[in-house]
Amino acid sequence: MRTSPGSPGPAKRKRKAAQGERPSTIREVAAKAGVSVATVSRALAGNYPVSAETKARVMAAVESLHYVVNVHAKALSGGVAGPVALVIKDITGPSLAHVAAGVEQEATARGRLSLVCATHDDVDREDDLVQLMREQHAAAVVLVGGAVQDEEYHRRMTGYATALDAAGSRLVLVGRPPLRAGVPATVVDYDNSGGAFQATSHLLTAGHRRILHLSGEPGLSSAEERRAGYQNALRAHAVSYEEELDIAGPYTRTSGYVRTRAALHADLEFTAVFAGSDMVALGALAALREAGLDVPRDVSVVGFDDVPFATDLTPTLTTVRVPYEELGRTAVRLALDHEERLLGDDHVVLSTQLVVRQSVQAPRVS
Repeated sequence: MRTSPGSPGPAKRKRKAAQGERPSTIREVAAKAGVSVATVSRALAGNYPVSAETKARVMAAVESLHYVVNVHAKALSGGVAGPVALVIKDITGPSLAHVAAGVEQEATARGRLSLVCATHDDVDREDDLVQLMREQHAAAVVLVGGAVQDEEYHRRMTGYATALDAAGSRLVLVGRPPLRAGVPATVVDYDNSGGAFQATSHLLTAGHRRILHLSGEPGLSSAEERRAGYQNALRAHAVSYEEELDIAGPYTRTSGYVRTRAALHADLEFTAVFAGSDMVALGALAALREAGLDVPRDVSVVGFDDVPFATDLTPTLTTVRVPYEELGRTAVRLALDHEERLLGDDHVVLSTQLVVRQSVQAPRVS
């Protein structure tokens, strides 16, 4: 195909685009197509009748000028569905990755883009990300992970919820404490206390009486709920709670290893371990193996989460299954449908389930 001397050829147009020249405007598209700006907007939006011939001219002009639609402007006018933003502490954690998968699946099914942002446990970064998502007109902002339920938490979350609601967005708290009545937010939680009760009861039913509890960090909502389940199970089986057997720490492999090793070096007597997470259980298993103890012959171990590697351990890990993907899907579903539901239907608690495998047996008789 020949081009006129005064017009740039395809190769030159590509070079101009690659060199980052000023992007074309909708007025330039309208001028090239010989139509009004309003007609270009209607042709691109597809929500107003435009003749096939006119639309073809508009699309040809868009192609030749490499015009890119201003998505932010379309969001302001309601012409495009806002994205769903997931804000989490760490994108590498196995349980949080499954929440992200659930969010992405439900968002995709509803024709929404999903965005994943990590705070790295930085409160200021969380503030900035929520504000950014508000400015980007996100349909929902999903915050995931346990939190300390104090006045500062309620103040910050209430501020998030109010600001997002004013912008037509929705705050969803997943695995976080609920807010006070009247705050425009959705809460999707899971039964931490019930799951911990099942795990501890399983060990008690097997005959264990001295159970080392590698709990989460003090004040953390999930940790406190799991500790309550542990204590309730002891009470239900008429077994005294002993503070020395309840050792708090982060939900990490290293922490599980260090705490178990310290308990062994202190000659703390226990025949079973209830770990606050599967990562903690992984560390506990390493410390027990290092000490020459067999699981479950010498010490039984139960985890919490049921992450994929739980079935690959030796022995396979008995643990509490948390429906992480369903948490993500439910968060998106409730956020996008909240206007169609009655008030009071914005706090959902999903059930947890004990998964029995090979890491528990009756204690050895001395």
